[in-house]
Amino acid sequence: MTTASFRRIALGMDGAIESAHMGHPDFRANGKIFATLQGNDRGMVKLTPDQQHKFIADYPEAFLPESGAWGRQGCTRVLLAAADDEAVGEAVTLAWRLAMAAKPAGPRARKPRG
Repeated sequence: MTTASFRRIALGMDGAIESAHMGHPDFRANGKIFATLQGNDRGMVKLTPDQQHKFIADYPEAFLPESGAWGRQGCTRVLLAAADDEAVGEAVTLAWRLAMAAKPAGPRARKPRG
């Protein structure tokens, strides 16, 4: 899998847009990040912990949890060189569905100055 393939899959989701977060491309739907690209060799998809466990069990060479609390919450690293389009397509679709089911992201409330 290449970054171009990952991007194509992510942007193929209905309503998905590409943006940027912390210096790398991210993919959003419903105002929520559902996937990111992290350099030329890896991506990330936001899954539930149960979904994450299934992908890690089924494709241990391609999927692993992100570090720390993010990983425990379901953020799943995708090692692009070891991943195939079908597995990534399934993971991205699940992540996109979670983003679409979440409460829409809105503008952050600011505290009044003074």
